[in-house]
This record gives sequence, structure tokens and C-alpha cells, in this order.
Amino acid sequence: MIFKSNSFSKNSNILHAFFTRENGTSKGIYGTLNCGLGSKDKKKHVYQNIEIVKKKIKTKFLFLLHQQHGNKIITLKKIPSKNKIKIGYADGIFTDLKKVAIGILTADCAPILLSDKTNKYICCVHAGWKGAFGGIIKNASTLFKKNKIKAKDIRVCVGPCISKEKYEVQLDFYNKFISNNKKYHDHFSFKRNKIFFDLRSFIINQILKARIPKSNISHIMKDTFANKSLFFSHRRSVAKLEKDYGRNLSIIIKSD
Repeated sequence: MIFKSNSFSKNSNILHAFFTRENGTSKGIYGTLNCGLGSKDKKKHVYQNIEIVKKKIKTKFLFLLHQQHGNKIITLKKIPSKNKIKIGYADGIFTDLKKVAIGILTADCAPILLSDKTNKYICCVHAGWKGAFGGIIKNASTLFKKNKIKAKDIRVCVGPCISKEKYEVQLDFYNKFISNNKKYHDHFSFKRNKIFFDLRSFIINQILKARIPKSNISHIMKDTFANKSLFFSHRRSVAKLEKDYGRNLSIIIKSD
């Protein structure tokens, strides 16, 4: 199964997909479409899964990252070596290349896909709390602006991620946000002496701060933690005392 944004799908020149964990070759806790080369899954299976994705989206090129939970975004200006999949240490890719898929791996963090109304540029971003807090969304919008794309013309889709009901955090986590901005209190809820963080609403806050209109934001409202049959989840795997976890893949590509 693949999830797509209705607003993005209206544009035939930009193809995108939020893949689930279904229809791959991996076994056990990685079953079945684990695309995480950084996982402890058999590399043979991961590469087979990546090839499945490439065939599905009809591309020869799919580039990923050594993700760091930071705010760095790589600009992809030319196609690297054909044997290379991971193109650098960062948490986002920005490009104007055609027929080249760029992707993000997640397992509770939010995959964010961006494009512009002229269809000239695309970007994918891995946004966990560290990246979102550290300004990766602002950095993505800045790249569009540096290339003469106004914020009002940037379109964004926030993919499947952990819900606020499942994202329990500690007091020091809450204090880190509040010490930066007291208004960030709005992204937390308190139940039975527990604190919960709303990653999606915080990401929306950061998108709006970048002056991207709310009307340009779409969502795949799926909870990676709760939907075990559809998504890998780091927190769910930790709760089950599993040794590792698979990664969900989200991609965007300019078809023309």
C-alpha cells in the first residue's frame, strides 16, 4: 500500500509516495518492505526492497541519506555514481533534477515532502523533534527562497508519524522547548502525570513560521506507532524489547 497527498497528486509533473511496510522481502521484525540500510536487517533484503520501490515508481535513480537527526539539507546538483544510494550525512535533499527520486527514511519521525507551484524544485526532509526544533523546515524553505521561489508558492506534505497520544516525553524534554519559547507549551498535553508531545502540530507551527500558507499544507494522518500492520515504529519496537526496527520510505520525484 502507498499513501499519497490529494493536493500533490493533482500535479502530474511531481510524483510522490509514502510507502508502508508491505510487499517487501524482509523477514521477522523487518517484515517486509524495510528500506533502512542502517538497520541490522540483511542487506540483501534491503537492497531488494529498494529495487521494488524503484520499479514501482519507474526510476533508475533513488537517493537516500545517512540521516543524523539534524538540520542539514544537501543540494543534489548532478547524479552521483550509479552504485551510490546514500549521498551524504544530512536530513534532507533539495534538487531540480528530473527523473531522480529522493527519499527519506522514518520510523516515528515525520517525512516531509516539498515542491513549488512552478514544479522546478523538490525537497524531502526527515523531521524528528531534533530536526524540527533545530530549524530544518526553515532551512528547506530558505533553499526555495534562494532559488527565487516565494514562500507562498511552496507546497508541503507531512507524512505518517507518531501521534501525540503515543509520544510520551520527560520533563526535561518539555523544559527544553519552553525555555526556547513559552508558546511551545501548546504542543504538549498532560494526562495522569504524564507528558505527551504533538510532533505534527509542532511541525505545522514551524512551517507557518516559514511563512508557507496553511492552505499549502497537506497531511497523511496516519500514526506509525498505532498502525503496526502498515508502519515500522521505533518506539513500538523499544516497548516490545525488540533488538531493532525497520524503516518506512517516503519519496518525491520530478517526472518531467
